[in-house]
Amino acid sequence: MSTLLRRLCAPALLVLALVRAGAAHAEQLTIVSAAGTRHAFQVEIADEDAERMKGLMFREQLASDAGMLFLYPRPVGIVMWMKNTPLPLDMLFVDQKGIITSIAADTVPYSTDRIPADRLVIGVLEVNAGTAARLHIVPGDRIDYPAFR
Repeated sequence: MSTLLRRLCAPALLVLALVRAGAAHAEQLTIVSAAGTRHAFQVEIADEDAERMKGLMFREQLASDAGMLFLYPRPVGIVMWMKNTPLPLDMLFVDQKGIITSIAADTVPYSTDRIPADRLVIGVLEVNAGTAARLHIVPGDRIDYPAFR
């Protein structure tokens, strides 16, 4: 195969490999504080059962401005856990309007303890542990992302 053909095919092969692996797709979202401060994140969107089941399991690293947004088609009583997840995380539970209803901060790696939302939500944003505290993100802040409009 020629070098040019390999260069042209490489992106398509990467996409195919990600689809086969059940990888979530990445998009940008912004957390907006009550005071109007904005924090941008590149997040993987987990909106299929296989993506939500895998989540961030087995991940060794996560950039400081990265995360995973778990989305559900309707409000549900979401319960998360940290099984097979080596990174400590903050979990931000989000309602239909994009309002952060609660935060499970500094979750314990590999734990099978249940981490429930405090009410029915349609999303959970997972970011590195300590992110919510570092950026002063609190319940009542809002996530600006199309699924919440």
